[in-house]
Parts: sequence; structure tokens; C-alpha cells
Amino acid sequence: MRRTLGRIGRLTLLAASGPQAWVGLFMFGTVLTLQFVDLWVDIQMIAWTKRFYDALEQVDATTAIRELGVFFCIVAASVGLYLISDYLRKRLWLRWRTELTQKALNAWLGGQAYWHLRPGLSPEAIDNPDQRIAEDCKIYVELLLQETLDLIGRAVGLVTYVVILWNISDFLLEFTVLGIGFSIPHYMVWLAFLYVLLSSIITHLMGRPLKSLFFRQERHEADFRHALVQIRDNATEIAQAGGETAERRRLTTRYEGIRQNWFRLIGQEFFLGLFTRPYYQTILRIPLFFALPAFFAGAVTFGGLMQLSSAFGRVTQTLSWFIFSYKDLANFAAVAHRLDDLFAQTRNPEPMAGAPCAINHGPSDDGALHIQGLRLATPYGRWLSAVPDRVVTPGERIWISGDSGQGKTTLLSAITGLWQYGEGRIGRPDVKMVALPQRPHLFPEGLAATASYPRDPADIPTDRLRSILERLGLDHRLPMLDAAGEASLEGLSLGERQRLAFARILLHQPDLVLLDEATSSLDATSEAHLLSLLRKELPNATILCVAHRMPTALEPTDTWYIGQATQTERKSA
Repeated sequence: MRRTLGRIGRLTLLAASGPQAWVGLFMFGTVLTLQFVDLWVDIQMIAWTKRFYDALEQVDATTAIRELGVFFCIVAASVGLYLISDYLRKRLWLRWRTELTQKALNAWLGGQAYWHLRPGLSPEAIDNPDQRIAEDCKIYVELLLQETLDLIGRAVGLVTYVVILWNISDFLLEFTVLGIGFSIPHYMVWLAFLYVLLSSIITHLMGRPLKSLFFRQERHEADFRHALVQIRDNATEIAQAGGETAERRRLTTRYEGIRQNWFRLIGQEFFLGLFTRPYYQTILRIPLFFALPAFFAGAVTFGGLMQLSSAFGRVTQTLSWFIFSYKDLANFAAVAHRLDDLFAQTRNPEPMAGAPCAINHGPSDDGALHIQGLRLATPYGRWLSAVPDRVVTPGERIWISGDSGQGKTTLLSAITGLWQYGEGRIGRPDVKMVALPQRPHLFPEGLAATASYPRDPADIPTDRLRSILERLGLDHRLPMLDAAGEASLEGLSLGERQRLAFARILLHQPDLVLLDEATSSLDATSEAHLLSLLRKELPNATILCVAHRMPTALEPTDTWYIGQATQTERKSA
């Protein structure tokens, strides 16, 4: 319980803080105040109940009709308070959800946690971060407002209702057990607390497994959605391989996890409902039965009986917050667990246990790239081939060569500062850098967003973008380019994707370029065209190119062998 409350406290502070935090707190206070006013209205309804039923008992039509008018006024006030409170609560929900979502995005993107916390790179890899940020932030704030406002309102209301019940139940319950006489004053008050306490204990014992079931259900749902997204992103490869049966098998497996956990969840809810549903159905009638001894003893009138029943019902309903909200509280605890884990793990992503993390990244004072004593390792502790010491001076164009699996791609990741497993020193100049992978990422926003990434495409003149695309051999895409510089990316081959990625280099004009098999899907002529264009447009840029064949069009100034170089490579160099 303490751990759960700690998670809720940390997350609530994140949601309620930030710029103009006072606005959200003021709205929260206003909603709470409206609840207190509504409580006063409810008290008027309790008082109205006695007056109205006493009028009926005395067959006083004039008073009964007048009280009907009072009833409609009370209802109108209650409806108005509800609508205003509901509107403000929804505004507050959006404000706090926005703040919590922004902080979750900052935590996930800041420090490149999204890269370090992937499966295989961290012992605490985060599953389905997209669902945690998009869905859990929304659900958390929704349940936070629902439960906190309800709890505070009920706590204040409880005091009020108990005082009312105490004042109107000023009679004794007398009975004899085994010849011993008992007399209990204000027995309706004590009975209300005992009744709800026993019911709450039973509810908790029957519903305890719900939290873990809700936690697993969210994970299974997110895994299934992620598998569907993967089909969309890899549609061409799946279709060409005839992989529909395999994908269906994979989706069926993911969905089976949803189905099996759902059966367990609804079975547990059914078990809990065996107690809670009868409790819900009888909580408004039980007070009347408990008050009957006082009525039959002549201690209260019929109107007093109805008032006593109404006040007792308010007390038990208020005390029953835990019972009524148990399922939501279990879901709330599960969501808080997932979100708090996200924030905790992104603060300082833990490396894989046992893997060396002794790479010293530092600045270069002379503008050159310095590699000294560098030896890279996998996240599981396996050492890769040692990287020969090197000083790459500005303007050099170097072909990084070596057999597959020797760590060429890992070397580029280490130079960018991402790779942490290994030992040695990397001194990198503080210059503008662009790194292109073998399989460039496309962005659904369109062609301009992909070409200008990570800059805002609005900052790139459309004429300049058109000119660069023409020079990259993508002029057939120009007719699809609209005035805003966007065009569909549907149907782009991998070779066209690699051409489009080169637009980033030409647009950004970096001082350091890292190419990781960035032309592997192009024919020799197209590759020569791109590399020659790159050499012409960035004559002073430092270029490190990982490729299986020598990029002759780049006119490399040297070759950097990683691992054992073959005789053919040495001769061609």
C-alpha cells in the first residue's frame, strides 16, 4: 500500500506542477467547493424528506404540494452544480493529462532513453512505451480526479451525515442475550460503521487479484496493437514473402493472451460481484430495515423513519467508497505502477549486468576525431574486434571495412555517443553531424518531413527541396509534391528511400557524415552518382563510410580495417 501511494504521489505532483500550475489547482479547488455546495443541497434533501413524509402521514395536502415545489428547486440546484462541476473537471482533466503526457514524452525522449531501454540493450527494457504514454497518462488523470474528488467529498460529507444521524437517532436499542441486558445509545451510527467495515474487508479479500489482472490485460492489449502496427509498417515484405499465415499465427498468439487473461479477469470480477452486487442492490433498503425497531417502539414518526433511513443510507454510501470504487482503484494502482516504472527507468537507464561500460566519451580540442584503445562489446559481454587507434582529421573520407560481425555499425553508434558497451576513449569534435542507416526511417507526415528530418519541414523552402530531389534522381516524385512540400511516400523502394535520406545531408550541410551501408540498395551507377554529389556538395566534410565494397566514387583518402582484413580488401585499397 505504501509503495502504491508513493507512486500516486509522484505522478500526481508531475501532473499538477509545471507552468501556471496555479490554474489547475484553482480549478481543482473550485470543483471541490462545488461538491461541498452540492453536499449542502443534499442535506436540504434529507430535511425535505422528513417534512414531505410527515405531511403525507398527516394527510396535509397543502404542505405536501408546497414541498413538491421545494423538491424541484433542490433538484434544479443539484443539476446546475453537477453540470458546472463536470465541465470544469473535464477542463482540468485535459490540463493535467497534457502536463503528464509532456513530461512522459520528455522522459522517454530525453537522454535517448527510447534507445537505451530497448529489449536486449537494458535489463529493464520497457514494454509498450507508446501505450504507457498515450493511454496510461489519460487513464491515470481520469481516475485521479474521479477518486480524489470523490474521496475528499465523501470524507467531508461523512462528518456532516454522521452528525445528522447522531442527532436524529437519540434513542436506545435494548435487547437481552443469555439473560444479560444490553442498551446501545445511537445504535444506528455504530451499526453503519460496523456494517461497512465488514463489507469492505470482504470486498478486499475477494477482489485482491484484480490489480495484477488489470496490469497484464493492458500489456496484452498493447502487444496485440503493436503487432498490427508492425504489419502496416512491413506490408511489402510480408506480402512478397506470402507471410499472411505466419502473421495470422503471430496475431492469434497475441490475441490468445488477451482472451485468456480476460477470462481470468471476468471470472474474478464475477466472484467479487457475488458480494458487491447484492450490496449495491440492498444498501438503500437495509437502512430502513435497521431503523424499523425504533419505529415499532414509537421512538420516531413515519417521516422520522424515512429521514433516519435516508441519513443512515448517506453514511453507509459515503463509507462504502472503497467498495464502490474497488475495481477502479485496482485499475488505478495498475496504471500508476506502469507509469511510475516508465519515469523511474528513464531517469538512469541501467546497462546490462556484467557488460563492460568503460568507454570515455569526450570533446576533441583540435577538431579531429580521436579513437584510442577502443574495444567494443555486445550488451551480453562478448568482446568484438579491437578498433585500431585512429585520428580522423577534418575533411578526410574514410572507408570502414571488415567482415560482417566485426563491429563496424557498432563503431558508428559509439562515435555518435549511443553505444556504451566497451572500453577506450572517443574524442569527437563539436560539429554538426548526420548519420544515415542502411534502412532509413520514413515519416507518415510525408516526403518533406522525411527529407528535412529532424528540422521542421516548414523551414525548408519548397523550391530548394525540389531542386535537391531532382539532383538525387527523385524527380518522378515532384508532380506529387503539393504547395506545402508534402507528398505520399507510398510505393518508395528501399533504393529510393536511401536516395531520399541523402537529401538530409544536402539540406543540413553537416561537418561529419556517418554512412552505414547507406547505398547498399543502389546499383553501382546510382551509388557513384550520390557519392560524387556528396563529395562535391560537402568538400570539407569528414565522411566515414561503412560498405562491403570500396566506395570509389567517394574517393576515400584511406581505409580503416576493423578485424582481420582480407588480401582482396588490402589490394583494392
